[in-house]
Amino acid sequence: MNTLRLAWKNIIKNPLNLGMSILLFGLGVGLITFIMLLNDQLKDKFDKNLAEIDLVIGAKGSPLQMILCNMFHIDYPTGNISIKEATPFLREGHPLIKKAIPLSLGDNYKSYRIVGTTPALLDMYGAVVESGRIWDTNFEVVIGKAIATDQNLKIGDKFISSHGFVDDPDLAHGESSFEVVGILNGTGTVADQLILTNTSTIWAVHDHGGGDSPTHDEEDDQSDKNSHEDHAHTDSKAEIKPVNNDTLAEAKINNSNAGLLTHPDKEITSVLIQYKSKTNFQALNFGRNINENTDLQSASPAIEINRLYSMIGVGSDMLGALAYLIAFVSAVSIFISLLKTMRERKYELALIRVMGGSRFKVFSLIILEGVILALIGYMIGMLLSHVGMEILSKFLKDEFRYSFSGWHFVREEIYLLAFSLFIGFIAALIPAVQASRTDINKTLSEK
Repeated sequence: MNTLRLAWKNIIKNPLNLGMSILLFGLGVGLITFIMLLNDQLKDKFDKNLAEIDLVIGAKGSPLQMILCNMFHIDYPTGNISIKEATPFLREGHPLIKKAIPLSLGDNYKSYRIVGTTPALLDMYGAVVESGRIWDTNFEVVIGKAIATDQNLKIGDKFISSHGFVDDPDLAHGESSFEVVGILNGTGTVADQLILTNTSTIWAVHDHGGGDSPTHDEEDDQSDKNSHEDHAHTDSKAEIKPVNNDTLAEAKINNSNAGLLTHPDKEITSVLIQYKSKTNFQALNFGRNINENTDLQSASPAIEINRLYSMIGVGSDMLGALAYLIAFVSAVSIFISLLKTMRERKYELALIRVMGGSRFKVFSLIILEGVILALIGYMIGMLLSHVGMEILSKFLKDEFRYSFSGWHFVREEIYLLAFSLFIGFIAALIPAVQASRTDINKTLSEK
């Protein structure tokens, strides 16, 4: 019988003795892997959605909140700013600004945010219209790939929006319906989760509905109400109000920043800024000058996301430390179990020596048992972490509209396998040395 088969038979002979050690080791490995999976996918989402945006300008409030709202669309606006206030940044020819993209928020469809903006936003995220066309006039929208898939929306479909960011039929704008005229390709960015239209549409919806963009308190009130799905497609009979030639021309103009500047008293939520040069000294001080000399607020995505990483990192590091502690305790448990079973099998090991087995064969037998135990624990940990991530991904998608996957693998898992096998080797080392030094005569005479 070869060493591998003998080691396996010794393990399954007393499963209860080693089962708890294997399970404990699997929990440690699983927790370490789960943290790596979550951090890797979070970082990937954040990095993709940075979209080379250098600055976000909006209303005074929390800089991090403003970044999360206007770039990642997982928080509420800090408020609105007037076109008059934003004019210096929206006007063509600014010496520092390469692109300035306005955003207007305030409505949703099935909790997917409707964003008033310009087609330049698509270039930021590398998105193109896969089918259909870009919006031309009011109440025409282009939707992200994820929305088209989740809500089964097609070109020509119509829907009614709800006020705020929570799907609530009581807050539906029944006067005007949106028509899908384009569907974006999948980019893996937040663009997949957005409904895009021109800014004048957002103004028109709220002029008809008699409301402004939602406040924090309004959103809290909305979140306490039950969402209903029975109005999903009953709104398809709603008709877009007739649009005369003047209105059509105005809507097309509002696809550009120049069109917005003709409405100085209207409001938008924010402006996304991309610099002509990131190394320009004036650009480095641009955001600070806005904060100090205007009633607006600027926030740097890179700075705020790093701050978010540091906040998340504290909890992640603590969980990681706990996971490694569990792995260490499990290694000690495997060591104790192997030492105990080795002493119980002294007679068996002595017989192996009598039958011609060398000291190295006995040594390698115990080492192999420790490595196999670690490998089984690693496999259990992998299963637990990936299944757990897949379950969590469904909650994350429902809550934040971001897609995560439990079947995403990271390179560090290979390193973790090597680490696990090393732990198994170390745990079995002392029992293996003792087993190889077994006194054959003494052991057999005691029997």
